[in-house]
Amino acid sequence: MRSLKAPSSLRRLARLRRLGSLALLLVVPLTVVALDFWRRGGRIRAFEQFYAMTYLGSFVESLCVWGLLLYAASRRRGWLRHVAAVLFVIMVTFTVGGQSYFFQQYNAYLNVDVSVFASNFMDSVVNQLLADLGNYLRAKLPPLGLALALVWASRRVVRPSRLPALVLSPLAPLLLVGSFFIPTQHRSEQASTPDTLYLNAIGGLLRTQLGFTDQSNQLRPRARTSLPVPALTRANVPKRNVLFVILESVRADTTCIEHDPSCKRTDATNQLLPERYPFTQMRSMDSCTAISLAVLWSGVRPIESRDTLHEWPLIFDYAKSLGYDTAYWTSQNMMFGNVRLWVKNLGVNHQITATDLDPTSDLDMGAPEKYLAEHVSQNVGKLKEPFMAVVQMSNVHYPYYLEPGMPTPFEPWTTSKAPEDNAAFKNFYQNSVYQQDLHIAKMISALKASPAGKSTVIVYTSDHAEAFREHGQMGHTFSIFDEEVHVPAWIDAPPGTLTDDEIKSLKSKRNAFLFHVDVAPTVLDLIGVPDDPRLRTYREKMPGHSLLRPELTTEPLPMTNCAGVWSCAFENWGYMQGSRKLEARSWDTGWNCYDVALDPLERNKLPIEE
Repeated sequence: MRSLKAPSSLRRLARLRRLGSLALLLVVPLTVVALDFWRRGGRIRAFEQFYAMTYLGSFVESLCVWGLLLYAASRRRGWLRHVAAVLFVIMVTFTVGGQSYFFQQYNAYLNVDVSVFASNFMDSVVNQLLADLGNYLRAKLPPLGLALALVWASRRVVRPSRLPALVLSPLAPLLLVGSFFIPTQHRSEQASTPDTLYLNAIGGLLRTQLGFTDQSNQLRPRARTSLPVPALTRANVPKRNVLFVILESVRADTTCIEHDPSCKRTDATNQLLPERYPFTQMRSMDSCTAISLAVLWSGVRPIESRDTLHEWPLIFDYAKSLGYDTAYWTSQNMMFGNVRLWVKNLGVNHQITATDLDPTSDLDMGAPEKYLAEHVSQNVGKLKEPFMAVVQMSNVHYPYYLEPGMPTPFEPWTTSKAPEDNAAFKNFYQNSVYQQDLHIAKMISALKASPAGKSTVIVYTSDHAEAFREHGQMGHTFSIFDEEVHVPAWIDAPPGTLTDDEIKSLKSKRNAFLFHVDVAPTVLDLIGVPDDPRLRTYREKMPGHSLLRPELTTEPLPMTNCAGVWSCAFENWGYMQGSRKLEARSWDTGWNCYDVALDPLERNKLPIEE
């Protein structure tokens, strides 16, 4: 009897060992999927068939990468087992822990789009991790412990056969490296397992660092820290809050800058605010969001040094010094081009970004602005007075978001960018502007209905404009021609929030040539920043003049899309003084001079002496 039982017991033991081995090899991919379902199970269950299949495919990739690596690490002898073990522990720690940290911060996973834009490794990765090292390490410790435990257990349970072990030991590390370059479904739905998204992101970072992507050797924002603003006493100005609305990619000629009952381009705000003060000749200093924000919020020139653009005080810093409640609400996806680092240390009391509003938000267009409008409408009335709130839009960024079910009055429209469809494609863009305006009107209406509405001044402009083949290019960041820098601007101020002199100044500048460097000084005047000698150093780098005062900015102003917070794929530069503009792009053989008052389409070059 004993001789019959022994083989049966051995078979059962062998079967249990095989099951145990298989279970160990499945731990990491199954843990990754379990954590993913815990974080976003509802979204995963709602995947369409195509996205469900891409998710399944990425799970198979995960099984192969971690299973083979652990299998190779479980060998009893040979130096390659140590290589596999070290790779397994390090990569599980960084992949699982890194995605846990990233999701915690941004409600979305790190992916190749983010890593490709992180072209400055020291600025974009190390600075952020050092600033939040405690939380980062806490996210890493559990997967580190799990990985070490799995290596220890596998070397006691898994018994690799000699031939498979010899083949798989060198193959497993190669498969890991190969996973860096296996495509994943990483945009919008992020329909891949978090670990494969991370591995693919490493590949993007490597390609960028080695010079194989368009973003190689380009500057992107780093974590900024403002120089200190001293404690200030509010100047003797009327009681007023500030709501600063910054549009995305909106041209001056696609809005109703002045009140006109017949204007339908931005009909909602046109009808809602008939008494606003229009500025028909506002220019941004660039056509890039990151550079525009640096100028709009600090008041400095776009050609200041990288350090200055990352440390000069912002309007938020002055507002906090005066005791204002502060808010920054945006539908922009902060993962785009490391912008999350630049706004990381704003220190505002209230902040919401795209992935907070919608975890699946588009990298370019951000979250649907119906979510932003709903959030701001519910919370703007809760701000403690006095307050300064910035609302930054993003949906009118190519490929231009249209909300299903909302009106699209500009016909015919198409999503085709073919040259022959340019007029209809611009109607597509105009419909996006129109819908964005409806959301802005909803937010402003909620503000007006709150007790703070009668004391709140609204400042309105766009970060830059958008080209539609006027000089050959589409979109923005390609030039400083007016189609990319002529932006809408107006101020709405309820009765009693402005002095008579301030009203006189605003009215006098209706058709004057104004610039984004004028906006920050205007906001500082609105919130009551005093003419304090302690601020002289900061003021000296602000060439603009407040729109609330009679002075105009008449000095030549530099304009460029190549700056210390954002370098450009196509270099372009220029200066503007009043209506005169000097410009050049990288392929030009010399400077081009225009007078946009006489030649608004910039078709007729003036002699350079002009």
